[in-house]
Amino acid sequence: MQHWEGKSIKAVIGRISGYEEHKFGKKIAEKARKFHQSFPEYKSTPLAALDDLAALFGVKSIHVKDESYRFGLNAFKGLGGSFCIGNYVAQKLGMDIEDLTYEFLTSPEVKEKLGTITFITATDGNHGRGIAWTANRLGQGCVVLMPKGSASERLENIRALGAESWITDVNYDDTVRLAKELADKNGWILVQDTAWEGYEEIPTWIMQGYTTMGSEIVEQLEESESPTHIFLQAGVGAMAGAMTGFFADYYDKKDAKGPKIVIVEPDKADCIYRTAAANNGELHMVDGDLDSIMAGLCCGEPCTIGWNVLKSRADAFISMADEYAARGMRILGNPTGCDPRVVSGESGAATLGFAASVLMDEQLAELKQLLEIDERSRILCISTEGATDQAGYRRIVWDGAFANL
Repeated sequence: MQHWEGKSIKAVIGRISGYEEHKFGKKIAEKARKFHQSFPEYKSTPLAALDDLAALFGVKSIHVKDESYRFGLNAFKGLGGSFCIGNYVAQKLGMDIEDLTYEFLTSPEVKEKLGTITFITATDGNHGRGIAWTANRLGQGCVVLMPKGSASERLENIRALGAESWITDVNYDDTVRLAKELADKNGWILVQDTAWEGYEEIPTWIMQGYTTMGSEIVEQLEESESPTHIFLQAGVGAMAGAMTGFFADYYDKKDAKGPKIVIVEPDKADCIYRTAAANNGELHMVDGDLDSIMAGLCCGEPCTIGWNVLKSRADAFISMADEYAARGMRILGNPTGCDPRVVSGESGAATLGFAASVLMDEQLAELKQLLEIDERSRILCISTEGATDQAGYRRIVWDGAFANL
């Protein structure tokens, strides 16, 4: 392992532990995608080829998966929420999710068997909206709690789907604890994308739902475009762990071969980076307000399932200042040459902002070398959300907030 620090970035480069089995490979991705395809709103989200940006930066290619088109929710999280609730309903009915479709789940027959179930979750916005959307489609109840500082636009988007929702006066991780207390008290079903001892089945289903993105990406890429570097953003590490598991399985990445997988976090909520940097077999938390513009990544406690994949399959862990995500938003929103425009929110643009900075900033040349990025590199990022907070998006992209790099 190597440690690097400079210009508001800290990095740990190298595997933390050896190969471990996981549940996020090609087979589960096929099952998840088949389930998602049964929804009327389903379509593959675009994979933007930023050829002119790649030429400008001197790399072979840059691709960005644009999740702002997912299910009309402006973010990828509906994939996990729907697959999780689908699995829960399948279990209640004594069936396998492979035999369930949206049409069957919304039938009067199923509604009569299930009655009314209330699902509860804590969210920075996108996950809760995905859970509320799924519950709304299936005619079930939903309660969504949000941490202090959450954008009112995100709250209203959740309420518009019929969920009971409010903003708490505590941070994300304490809001998760409050959601669990209410679930236990009221007999509701907690659907959280973080995991702890004794609570692993539902988070695993959520993470497996995310692998639909991976299935679409490898189908959209030509074989010659297989990425050499995959950049993934982490909050609790659920999406990052699921996608790392998928790509590692797809590219048979049991050793150091295959694409390098780089995990990116805000420095105000870098629990995955801190766990990697300590490398002592323990999870390391971040407490306090977790005050970053990357609201969807402001989580202080790692998901145990996600970390178990990341520690054996990811190649680098990055902690970075908000300015890098803001740069990513501006680059994607103001494309080079004939490249397509990608409207990406603060969390969505984090990885492209980091990758672009490594490519364009001489002060990061050593880090670029450590990550083995050169003219042959083919870079893949996932823009996990669009402008889910329009006022915040305008403040950064129009007004130049966080432009201090």
